[in-house]
Amino acid sequence: MTLYPVETGNFKLDGGAMFGVVPKTIWSRTNPADGNNLIDIAARSLLIEDGDRLILIDTGIGNKQSDKFFSYYHQWGNHNLDNSLEKLGFHKDDITDVFMTHLHFDHCGGSVQWNKNKTGYEPAFKNAAFWTNEDHWRWATEPNPREKASFLKENLLPMEAAGQLKFISRPTPLDGQSFVKNSELGFDILCIDGHTEKQMIPHINYKGKTLVFMADLMPTVGHIPLPYVTGYDTRPLLSMDEKATFSKQAVEKDFVLFFEHDAHNELCTLKNTEKGVRLNELFSFKEIFH
Repeated sequence: MTLYPVETGNFKLDGGAMFGVVPKTIWSRTNPADGNNLIDIAARSLLIEDGDRLILIDTGIGNKQSDKFFSYYHQWGNHNLDNSLEKLGFHKDDITDVFMTHLHFDHCGGSVQWNKNKTGYEPAFKNAAFWTNEDHWRWATEPNPREKASFLKENLLPMEAAGQLKFISRPTPLDGQSFVKNSELGFDILCIDGHTEKQMIPHINYKGKTLVFMADLMPTVGHIPLPYVTGYDTRPLLSMDEKATFSKQAVEKDFVLFFEHDAHNELCTLKNTEKGVRLNELFSFKEIFH
């Protein structure tokens, strides 16, 4: 097995929305804002090469939305999914599986693209199975008013219409949390409900370590302290409980955390302190998995 970070493109989000009730004077120490209160956000995917399978975890925002849509998110930098795959020697047609941690547009928008004539949409990975779970699919396709703007039908329905949609097995409780053990994709999955219903957090055994793809359980290094949960979370108190349980395990088992949304930090480990669980060490992917 070989893992590759894949930069799909950077954007900006409102810092207050990303840190909820935490004051700006505190969160800006780790995530400085510009004059419009916007902070740097990445959309960093992970590619798993495992035998004859090429599995991509999350696909970023994509490029099919309108200029008005993108004006809200202020894209910056030169990264995009196609170029990042090409630098690794791959093409979207090589991908066998696309695993989506959840179906908010910044995690699955790149899964669907315009067709050749721009008359409709089609899966961007024509040879891939697209993996979600049944509970989250129902949550996303019958959205509540709060999340409706994050679940875009054009990102979802073309996968189902093409017959490429698949569901991960339902999770079973383990150590107080819901896990899918030995999943169809060769890695374990933690299912959590604070951010959105049945978000899936991959746990990948790699080179003697457990690499955890953090998605929106812990979007950036600045979100490590327990109260630092996003204003986008549908159940923030549950998010704190889930993060507390996970953080305890991360320290005990020396997990390596892979950040999807931290534009400036790829990986870290955690440690216990008098103030609770905090950052231990920061790493680039090449530093720890050379």
